Amino acid sequence: MIVGHLEGYISTAGKIALQRGAKVIHCEDIEEALGALRTGKGADVIMIDVKLNIAKFIQNLEAERFSTPVVACGIGTDTPSAVKAIQAGAKEYVPLPPDADLIAAVLEAVTEDSKTMIANDPAMKKLLQLADKFAPSEATVFITGESGTGKEVMSRHIHEKSKRAHGPFIAINCAAIPENLLESELFGHEKGAFTGAVARKLGKFEEATGGTILLDEISEMHPSLQAKMLRALQERMIDRVGGKAPVKVDVRVIATSNRDMQKFVNDGSFREDLYFRLNVAPLHLPALRDRPEDITPLAQFFADKYADVNGVTKKKLSNEAIKKVQSSKWRGNVRELENTMHRAILISVEDEIEAEAIHLSDAPAPVKEETSQTAEGGTLADMEKEMILNTLDQTLGNRTHAAKILGISIRTLRNKLQQYNIDREAS
Repeated sequence: MIVGHLEGYISTAGKIALQRGAKVIHCEDIEEALGALRTGKGADVIMIDVKLNIAKFIQNLEAERFSTPVVACGIGTDTPSAVKAIQAGAKEYVPLPPDADLIAAVLEAVTEDSKTMIANDPAMKKLLQLADKFAPSEATVFITGESGTGKEVMSRHIHEKSKRAHGPFIAINCAAIPENLLESELFGHEKGAFTGAVARKLGKFEEATGGTILLDEISEMHPSLQAKMLRALQERMIDRVGGKAPVKVDVRVIATSNRDMQKFVNDGSFREDLYFRLNVAPLHLPALRDRPEDITPLAQFFADKYADVNGVTKKKLSNEAIKKVQSSKWRGNVRELENTMHRAILISVEDEIEAEAIHLSDAPAPVKEETSQTAEGGTLADMEKEMILNTLDQTLGNRTHAAKILGISIRTLRNKLQQYNIDREAS
């Protein structure tokens, strides 16, 4: 979503983004942008003129429970405005001009992950054939696999191969949204339903009408909401928070989880009837270590992707770099490989990506709740803090990715950051 004009520069960037496959919505001002969001015109990122009241806009987004990241854009090098925008809550500041391609790269980076399925390995080829059989149907697909194996990428692939390909693809991470907000995010709310509900807001199910909704990490959904989710799947009806009548929805559902779902069902934390309703067309994604023939093609794909995003020269992997990526365990799977290649293309100094630019670090074990015991060289709390810091470095500050590598929810990671007074710029 583009908010404002910026003397035509950002409109040019929007056209470039459209040509490269992104969908762009333009709004004249903050009020129009909020109105568009309320009526279900969702966005993966909002780019806004720095001259507009960004602080007020972000306050409105938070009050109305919109979680879309905001990027401020401004003409020239207006440092005070840039600082003010970041302080107001903008994730980034992008100066304009000179390069509309930079804006397109920002839009692409948010929305790209990714329509490209790399499946050279026999294990992935077989799985992709099964996914392609599921895709044209209306069956609910349940994708499982370790964190970072590419479950959302597979979901987008299925959507693109489905009869709903021309409709929206809406993803929502059930683990990243607080329990008291998730119902409103999924099903929407009416004006006055709760404090801050200043207008009707359509939820993700209505936003995805005619298309596909991805319920990422659905295993983290609170049991009280699982009954409402079951009704949405069985009857294709949802109830907005504060609503007086059910609303019919037309969506295809894909769900994912990195958990042992049968264990969750057995211990009563996940409804068995909901699990059976989701598990109509199951797909299990293999870990990256179990699809070795895909490692080098994926590494090169990510190197090329981030060369484009950062405006640096594309480079091939050297033979030594290939040996290094092939020998890693990649305990963080494709996501860890992606972050590693992002870093590598930025620090490489040779004509080809050298082995020294590939900084490998095995993903740490899951964070444990007990931190009071002591261990050689310091307390477990000290070790836990260092583990979190190292993982944030590995993921370039991305908290969502870090939480998945650590094996904890984003909510637990936020609590740990507060507990250890860690203040990292992250997404």
